[in-house]
Amino acid sequence: MIPRYLTLLALVAPLAWPGTLPLPGPFPPSPAREVVVTGRISDATTGAPLGGVQVAEEGGRLVVATRGDGIYLVRLGDEWVGRELALVAQRSGYEVARRTVRVAAGTNTLDFVLKPRLEEEGLLMDAILAVGKLVPSMAREAHVPAAGAPVLHQALPGRFNPNFNTEGYAFIQENVFLAAAANPLSTFSIDVDRASYANVRRFIHDGVRPPVDAVRIEELVNYFPYADAPPRAGDAPLAIHTEVGTAPWQPLHRLVRIALKARSVDMREAPSSNLVFLLDVSGSMNSPDKLPLLKTAFGMLVDQLRPRDRVAIVVYAGAAGLVLPSTPGSDKETILGAIQSLEAGGSTAGGAGLRLAYQVAAENHIRGGNNRVILATDGDFNVGVSSDAEMIRLIEEKRAQGTFLTVLGFGTGNLKDSKMEQIADHGNGNYAYIDSALEAKKVLVGEMGGTLLTVAKDVKLQVEFNPARVAAYRLIGYENRILAAEDFRDDTKDAGELGAGHSVTALYEVIPVGVESPVEIRGLDSLRYRAPTPRTGAAAGPELLFVKLRYKEPDADASRPLEVPVLDRVGQPSADFRFASAVAAWGMLLRESEFCRGYTLGQVAALARGSLGDDPEGYRSEFVRLVETARTMELLEKEAGAR
Repeated sequence: MIPRYLTLLALVAPLAWPGTLPLPGPFPPSPAREVVVTGRISDATTGAPLGGVQVAEEGGRLVVATRGDGIYLVRLGDEWVGRELALVAQRSGYEVARRTVRVAAGTNTLDFVLKPRLEEEGLLMDAILAVGKLVPSMAREAHVPAAGAPVLHQALPGRFNPNFNTEGYAFIQENVFLAAAANPLSTFSIDVDRASYANVRRFIHDGVRPPVDAVRIEELVNYFPYADAPPRAGDAPLAIHTEVGTAPWQPLHRLVRIALKARSVDMREAPSSNLVFLLDVSGSMNSPDKLPLLKTAFGMLVDQLRPRDRVAIVVYAGAAGLVLPSTPGSDKETILGAIQSLEAGGSTAGGAGLRLAYQVAAENHIRGGNNRVILATDGDFNVGVSSDAEMIRLIEEKRAQGTFLTVLGFGTGNLKDSKMEQIADHGNGNYAYIDSALEAKKVLVGEMGGTLLTVAKDVKLQVEFNPARVAAYRLIGYENRILAAEDFRDDTKDAGELGAGHSVTALYEVIPVGVESPVEIRGLDSLRYRAPTPRTGAAAGPELLFVKLRYKEPDADASRPLEVPVLDRVGQPSADFRFASAVAAWGMLLRESEFCRGYTLGQVAALARGSLGDDPEGYRSEFVRLVETARTMELLEKEAGAR
């Protein structure tokens, strides 16, 4: 199996859609006139368009990936007119295709047709998440195991090795069905993290079943953008949308989708940013899929900076140090030079690095601006003489002072997922896992506002179920975000943050009154001193449930409410509803959920394939391929990884 990271060392140029192909040098020139290369990439056997195909300059840097309709687009400067441009197109399961075009002014069309590989080669390629140019000689020399033979992951340094692995995941106890009469309220904090999806994808591409506790279903569902309308101008910074349909895995049950959509912000007009990059350069980062990929990712972010933004760089290994004092975003060459000069080595003094990063952020605090520490690490975050509890208190103290925390995870083998998720949650931030240059592009370019700019904090949801219509309900995912009912109105209780343009979806599986469901419903024994509460007029009405939400403005201490009733009315499900259902079912199968037995990966793939909708970046198409890869490799039949 070929490690997917072998070509990351050359990937230091920012990525964007539509793509920009750089000339030699750290910064691409601004095109004086429109010169583009575009085309459609299709399957040689079926003629169907192929999304998620990666298109790169041969021998150069990664450019773009095709959209769901198979179209790619590369923008060039007019310096390219008259020159030859060689492009390479590749996707797992297909042979690599190369074509050359002599660039003319205006639009240049260059289509590709990809031939499927043989089954064994396809399995090999499906175990690779390619992020740069393919090395043909390595593909030829790679060992393809015979049918049924075990895959020897330990032969690949820096990759997941089930026999030598210290990755850490927090235990998750799956939510069960609760009787609505005894438990009418469900309260939880939102979760905008997406790390679990990228991490699960990494396992699948490595040919390994993800550990059960690495699968957080809400993060899988929320990885994808949805077409929910943003709030109207002048309204709250977020809008609530709801939809009721049938649960695909249990047709007797309802499925309720509750979606939040945050206000979008033009990042050119966003408040000034005071960013501190806190970068782990300890010995554990000395792997091509860690520090080199980190450099690529932060190079993309630096390219998005405006002159009024500022960046400082703090590193930690055996000790913490300030590599770059706070520097204007216009001085990109200096910032990129500092990043590219980093080398890995030494132990991990994460606590000292965190304290220094917060100190630098405080010294350069921008009143009314976006003050944030961005921690990048593999999670091997030893805090020296300090305890984890002391670190959490420090993060919460700085959060209260207006400095938030974003956490980016890198690498394999010793990923401390549970710790990174925890500190991001306490820092009013978010947690993403970067497994490729394309994922870095998604998180730090395409979703920059959601990643770095908070528009609402401490966002809590409380759902009240109508016992006249709901026998029982179950929240799918969010197990580590559950709150007590009393916490909903308690403004001292921390909750999740919503970034600019972010979408958040929560799914409830509901058993209607009168349905003979095969699942067990948890309830309470009869009460001796309390009579059942009489039903009100609302309970006798058409409402299935009532959604209540509380949020705070980023600089406020008091929360504001939003409320919306949901009627017991099953309509034609939208593409978003169907796709979110497919992703949730996929997560339940990976978690060996007792509530999704009998549903298959084939059904998941079919449901997702029929609900791709508008998929400009190809994320949904990639999900279908991921499910089909797991199905082909029979990963669900294999023993799961460390639990």
